[in-house]
Amino acid sequence: MSTYTSALEIALGYQFKDPQLPIQALTHKSYSNEQADAALHNERLEFLGDAVLELAVSDWVYRRYPDIPEGGLTRIRSEVVCETGLAKVAQLLKLGDVLRLGKGEEKSGGREKPSLLSDALEALLGAVYCDGGFAAACQVVKQIFAEEIDLTARSRYGTDYKTCLQERLQAGYGKLPEYLLAQVSGPDHERIFSMEVRFDGKLLGAGCGPSKKRAEQQAAAAALDHPLVRKCEIE
Repeated sequence: MSTYTSALEIALGYQFKDPQLPIQALTHKSYSNEQADAALHNERLEFLGDAVLELAVSDWVYRRYPDIPEGGLTRIRSEVVCETGLAKVAQLLKLGDVLRLGKGEEKSGGREKPSLLSDALEALLGAVYCDGGFAAACQVVKQIFAEEIDLTARSRYGTDYKTCLQERLQAGYGKLPEYLLAQVSGPDHERIFSMEVRFDGKLLGAGCGPSKKRAEQQAAAAALDHPLVRKCEIE
């Protein structure tokens, strides 16, 4: 276990001060129930890690994607912080190889069960939080989830929101959106432009920024979460 813990710490980019915490995080209740000394299992750490993970991912996507609206950030987070997404990361970290399982779970293929893998990963993040605090947990989340988050964001929004919106509407309906200037406010040296994007007369989204181009991008980002657009997402 100690050899793997060292490899795991390298993968996480974090070194535990308390070596018992990662061991507890990798211990399933079925293993604990079979031990005479009632070894600590990972359920309490999983409970804590679930909350830490959601907040850490929320913080990361909020800062990394300033133009994506609330609904879009929620969708990115939900796709990453779900059993399938967590199990994928856990498999990359090879957590299944070192889970401490009871005989029954071992025989039933517990090392490959998405539910057990995702729980162990959450417990591991709970362990990092207990050992090093929220800042440390955020760094670990960035280390192991950044690539998946970026892939999810690009698949949903592309790198250019206007182009992404245009492609989806063109593919789904054979028509293009229209951008309209709704308002200009602020003093001459600090103009704020408010833009709307419409499709077939329907308002899909609105945005504002220091230039029309930036405001159009924000409006397009908001429009990508409109039901009309979500119907024709390009996967």
